[in-house]
Amino acid sequence: MATRQIAIYGKGGIGKSTTAQNLTAGLAERGKKVMVVGCDPKADSTRLLLGGLAQRTVLDTLRQAGEITELKHILREGFGGIRCVESGGPEPGVGCAGRGIITAIGLLEQLGAYTDDLDYVFYDVLGDVVCGGFAMPIREGKAKEIYIVASGEMMALYAANNIAKGIAKFARSGGVRLGGILCNSRNVDREIDLLKAFSAELGTQLLYFIPRDNIVQRAEINRKTVIQYDPQAAQAEEYRQLAAAIETNELFTIPQPMTQERLEEILLKFGLGDGVEYRI
Repeated sequence: MATRQIAIYGKGGIGKSTTAQNLTAGLAERGKKVMVVGCDPKADSTRLLLGGLAQRTVLDTLRQAGEITELKHILREGFGGIRCVESGGPEPGVGCAGRGIITAIGLLEQLGAYTDDLDYVFYDVLGDVVCGGFAMPIREGKAKEIYIVASGEMMALYAANNIAKGIAKFARSGGVRLGGILCNSRNVDREIDLLKAFSAELGTQLLYFIPRDNIVQRAEINRKTVIQYDPQAAQAEEYRQLAAAIETNELFTIPQPMTQERLEEILLKFGLGDGVEYRI
């Protein structure tokens, strides 16, 4: 079976990296061989899998050593044998952070990181930016599946709709498809109904609803995924079910982004506009 290459997008602060790491922990627990490529200059896409920010990024290593000749210089194994790489970013105020992704993926290819035994490669991509280097995983056809992490909040859905526009653009040239929306719940009123309606309007599915639980924050403080921190917790089982949903998903579509007016109509229908004025 070919390696499934998946990119995770979502609004900054939505819990995208946390969701991705807990999801990959669930896949590793199922016996899957996984590699996570962090595509965020903060280099925190593998923190929970490695037990802390102990990963030297590709760009930092290049700046210090001048070249990278072996995978061990930029790749470490974390929880469940997950292979972890962080692209990193430029020095503050210098250069484009998206270049780190292009450089990192190029080096991983040159050094043979994409081995045939990998079941999954995940790209955890910065926020809601679908341009320049941050679009590289989908623009260059590296990632064939996209999942968008969202919630029932206005700005999370606005960002998700923008990401869908980027996917739709590259789908016709690179073959990328949207696998669904992952709701990282914020306990907003009628959140599940809103996300189902939003997903249907995009021509996709609400693949999984992740309930809100403070154990996620406790696990993060202890620098662990929930599955590692408390394997018996109800939230650990949620992430196992999320992993199963990803593994068995067969619905992949070219999204149909909505207009700003249509998005606002849906939000108003589900009560998000009551007494609140949003300006974009």
